[in-house]
Amino acid sequence: MEYVPTFTVLFSTLLTIESIMQREIDQCLTVLRAGGTILYPTDTIWGIGCDATNYQAVQKVYHLKKRVESKSLIILLDDAARLTDFMVFVPEIAFDLVKNVDTPLTIIYPNSKNLASNVVAEDRSIAIRIIKTEFCSRLIRAFGKPIVSTSANISGTKPPLTYKNILPEIIDGVDYVVDPSLGELRVVQPSRIIKLNENGEFRIIRK
Repeated sequence: MEYVPTFTVLFSTLLTIESIMQREIDQCLTVLRAGGTILYPTDTIWGIGCDATNYQAVQKVYHLKKRVESKSLIILLDDAARLTDFMVFVPEIAFDLVKNVDTPLTIIYPNSKNLASNVVAEDRSIAIRIIKTEFCSRLIRAFGKPIVSTSANISGTKPPLTYKNILPEIIDGVDYVVDPSLGELRVVQPSRIIKLNENGEFRIIRK
């Protein structure tokens, strides 16, 4: 048997992963720019996503999940510096919180702007998570806009932790499904959720 150096095998594997990731990013960008929906691995669980600034795209997500529009959605950004693009005012503590956490953290902010009206709550608050996993970060950076992230399930049912647990109805209902192999590259863990007010005071919604 021919000996193949471990480094060579590792390098080849990394090239394969990079090739898959770039291909999937390109495919997602095409769909998102056309107002479509994607099924993709986030930093927590598999999610249904779309352009968070596109009202019609967001409607597709609600329809697929059979979710009432009074329940707002979470959106993802790749950089905390971009919070000011979508908030009238960002409490300074928000930047400290995002900078100092090493696990997924969703923050509910007051007074959103520049987002589809049906992605935000009735009081104009919006839940945002700054994504740190490579696939999502690169996708959002390339897209240049926030992406919706909502669990890949029918509203009221248990969110699937892995791709194999996602209902065929959801898989068939989106416009594009990201290669499931990319979902194996991260550790599944729930997001902590806190809510901020304009004074920078916060309360924990989910630990």
